[in-house]
Amino acid sequence: MKPLLFTLLLILTIVRVPVHADEGMWLPFLIDDKLYAEMDRMGLNLSPEEIFSFTEPSIKDAIVSFGGFCTGEMISDQGLVLTNQHCGYGRIQAHSSVDNDLLTNGFWAMTREEELPNEGLFVRFLVQVEEITDEIKAVLSPEMTEEERNEAIREKSAELTDAAIEGTHYSANVRSMFAGNYFYLFIYETFNDVRLVGAPPNAIGAFGGDTDNWEWPRHTGDFALFRVYTAPDGTPAAYDSENIPLRPRHHLPISIRGVQENDFAMVLGYSGRTERYLTSFGIDYRLENMYPVRIDIRRKKLDIIEEAMAASDEVRIKYASKHSGISNYWKNFIGMSESLQRLNVADSKRELEAEFEVWATANPDREETYGSVIDDFKAVYDGLRKFHGHNYVFIEAMITGPDVIRVANAFSTLNDLLQDEVDEEEIASQAQRLLGIVERLYRNYDAGVDEALWAAMFRIYHESVPLEMLPEFFDTLDDEFGNDFDAYARYVYASSIFTDSDRLTAFLEQPESGILDNDPVFNAVTSLYQSFNALNEEISAYNTKLQRAERHFLRGLLAMKPDALLYPDANSTMRFTYGTVNGYHPSDAVYYDYHTTLTGVMEKEDPDHHEFVVPEKLKELYKNQDFGDYAYNNNMVVNFITNNDITGGNSGSPVINADGHLIGVAFDANWEGMSGDILFEHDLQKCISVDARYILFVIDKFAGAGHLLEEMTIVD
Repeated sequence: MKPLLFTLLLILTIVRVPVHADEGMWLPFLIDDKLYAEMDRMGLNLSPEEIFSFTEPSIKDAIVSFGGFCTGEMISDQGLVLTNQHCGYGRIQAHSSVDNDLLTNGFWAMTREEELPNEGLFVRFLVQVEEITDEIKAVLSPEMTEEERNEAIREKSAELTDAAIEGTHYSANVRSMFAGNYFYLFIYETFNDVRLVGAPPNAIGAFGGDTDNWEWPRHTGDFALFRVYTAPDGTPAAYDSENIPLRPRHHLPISIRGVQENDFAMVLGYSGRTERYLTSFGIDYRLENMYPVRIDIRRKKLDIIEEAMAASDEVRIKYASKHSGISNYWKNFIGMSESLQRLNVADSKRELEAEFEVWATANPDREETYGSVIDDFKAVYDGLRKFHGHNYVFIEAMITGPDVIRVANAFSTLNDLLQDEVDEEEIASQAQRLLGIVERLYRNYDAGVDEALWAAMFRIYHESVPLEMLPEFFDTLDDEFGNDFDAYARYVYASSIFTDSDRLTAFLEQPESGILDNDPVFNAVTSLYQSFNALNEEISAYNTKLQRAERHFLRGLLAMKPDALLYPDANSTMRFTYGTVNGYHPSDAVYYDYHTTLTGVMEKEDPDHHEFVVPEKLKELYKNQDFGDYAYNNNMVVNFITNNDITGGNSGSPVINADGHLIGVAFDANWEGMSGDILFEHDLQKCISVDARYILFVIDKFAGAGHLLEEMTIVD
C-alpha cells in the first residue's frame, strides 16, 4: 500500500486545479498547493491540515456518514450531531403515533433521559485512507474477462481490508476511482447508539413540501439533532442505559456572524453519486427509457398513498417516510429530464466524444486501446433498448411497489427447507429470522393501501412490459380474472398469508410444507423474480461491456486532458467542495437573491394547504420581532445559496466558512441545475442550505430548548 504522500504526488499528475472554483467533488486528503492557493485567494483562513489530517484533530473528524445515506456533523463535545430533518425523517416517523405525532408537533428532549434510541441507525467516522492501486493491478491481466477481473478485485480487496482492520473494531471497504482505474481502501469507526434529540415540526422542517422541493427560493428549516453514545470507555457499543455521550476529536463551532454575498463557503460530506462522465448515448437512453418510466410509476404510487394519507392520520404517519422517499426522486427525475433536454447536455457530451475519437485514432498505439470505445458505448445502449426499460419498471412497480412483494421474496429459502423436511433446526432458525422481518415491515403497513398498490402496479407492469418478457403467471391471470387487476388484488389480499401480519406470524410459529406453494402472493413473486433473473442475465452482459468501455474511456480522458478539470465521480466517500455565497439569474431578466427570510415564510402561508401551514408560535415570534441574537437587518434569515458542488448524500453536510465555522446545513439543490449530477452548470447550479442562525433561533426561541445551545461552541 502506498503512503498518502506518494499517492498525492501520483494523483497530482492527473488532477489539476479547477477552472471554476464551484465545480468538483474533491478528495479532501488530496489538497495540493495550487488547489489550496485558489482557496486561499478566495479567503480561506485554514491550513490544509486543519481541514483534513490523519494525525491531528481536524474538520474531517467532525464529519460523519449518517446512516450510510446522508451526512452529519458534530456540533458539541458531548456527541451532538446536526443533520437534516429529512435524513432523520424515518426515525422521527417511527417514534410517532396518532396520540404522539412527532412529525406534526416536533420533538425536543429536555433531558438526556428523554432522548430516543434508534435501532439500526449509525454514524461512521473516517479513520484512514490508503491507496492500493498497485496491489489491485498486480492481480489483474489484460487477458482477463470482465467477470474474472471483477472477481480478482473482490478477492484482493477482501484480503487487504481484512489485513487493515485485523485486531481492531474498525470496518473497511475499497472504492475505485475513475471507473476502476484507481483504488483506495477506506477505514471507518462506526457508532451504533444514536439517539434523537430534537426535530422541528413538519411546518418548519418540511415547509413547502413537494411544491418547493428542489426549488429556490426556499424557506425550509430542514434540520434535526441526534446524539452519539459510546460505552463508558469511549468505544462503540449497542444501546445501553449506561452508555455515555461521545467525545469527538473535533466539533464545529457555530457562527452567528451570518453570511454575505461572495463569502467563502466549503462543504464536506459523503457525496453519494455523480456521473459526470456519462456519455451522450447514456443520456439519450435515460431520456427515452428511464426517466419517463420512473416518473409515471412513482406518480401513480404517490396518488394512491396521498389519497389514503389524507383520509387517515394513522395511515399518514405510517406512510410519511415512504411517501417522502418516493416523492423526492419523483420530482428529481422530472427535473433531471427537463434540465438535460433544456441545456442540451447530450450535445456537450457529443463534442467531447468526437474529440476523443480524433485523439484515440491519431496514432496506432492509442487506436488499439481506445479506438473502439465510442462505438462500444453505442453498441451497449442499442442492445439495452431491446429490453424496453424492463428493469426500471420492475424496480419501481415490483421491488418498491406493494410491501408484500418484498416480504414474500425473503421466504424462498424457508420454502426450500420445508420441501426437503430434513433440517428442523434450520427451519426454526429461518422462521425466527423472518419473524424479525415481518415485525419491521408490517409496522408501517396498511392492507388497503397495499392492495391498491398491488392492483395498480400489476396493471402497469402488464401494460409496460412486452408480451414475450412477461412472467408465465400472467397467462393464468388473464384466464382466471380476464386481466381485471382490481378483482385479482381483492382475491390476493383476501386469501394470502402475506397480506395479514397475524396470519403470517401464525404460519412462522408453525411452518408447514405446501402453504407457501399454494399462496397467491408467494406464487406471483416467485414467478416475477424467476423472469427478472433470466432477463437480468442478458442485461448484465451489456452492463459488463459498459463497465469495460467506461474504464477505457476514463483512462483515455486522463491521458488526453492532463491539464483539464478531471476529478473522480462521487461514490459515497468523503468529498469537499468550495465556492462562494451568491445569487443567480435563472432566466432572462430574473435574479434570485442569495438568501431568504422569515418574511417569505409569512408570505407563503396558506392555512388550507398542508405544505404551507405556519405554526402560531412562529408567527408570534415574527410579529414581535423576537429573534434574539440571530437576526440580520431586523429579520430572520432562513435559507441561503452557494455555488458549491453537491449531490445525493450531501444532505446534512455542513457549510463551513473561511474560519472553519458552521454557517449552514446543506439540504437541497435548485431546479435550474438539476442536470448537475451529469454536467455541472456553472452559472445555474446551487447548493441550498439552512442558515445556522435560523437553526439556533428555532431551537432557542421556538422550541425553548436553549439548554442544547449551552453545549455548543457559538462564535461571532
